[in-house]
Amino acid sequence: MEVEMKIRGLMMDPVSNMPIVILKDVNGATVLPIWVGVFEANAIALEIEKVSTPRPMTHDLMKSLLLGLNTGLRKVVVSELKDDTFYAVIWLDREGELISVDSRPSDALALALRLDCPIYVEESVLKSSKVASSMSDKVNDAELRRWLEGLNDEDLGRYKM
Repeated sequence: MEVEMKIRGLMMDPVSNMPIVILKDVNGATVLPIWVGVFEANAIALEIEKVSTPRPMTHDLMKSLLLGLNTGLRKVVVSELKDDTFYAVIWLDREGELISVDSRPSDALALALRLDCPIYVEESVLKSSKVASSMSDKVNDAELRRWLEGLNDEDLGRYKM
């Protein structure tokens, strides 16, 4: 089963100095941090802040290609957590045909923001993520920040994009 999520924000991992995208369940208290690369975090941040660049960024190019090919973005799904690595699927809709495309979660999220499509996480990913399950009660910003700052080395940096 898929759980609809929204991007709650971006933070820096104080140990690895890597960006973390925070996803939050739209109908509940579950929060899932996903560690991403610096460039991918920048692409997500630019769209969150609605900053326009003089030339199209990669995800803007992907948006233009999809629109030019009359292909919609139905949804993105963080579909799997295997060997501490998150996986995602982009679901395209072209003339009623659904097409699934393997993706890194960071790219799927950056594209979802640009095309305003829903973001989902498979329930199995939420259950298998130690980090998500241990923070489901910590949903306000102050508590979330304190919780993330309190993670130890074993928790931080354990997930790859």
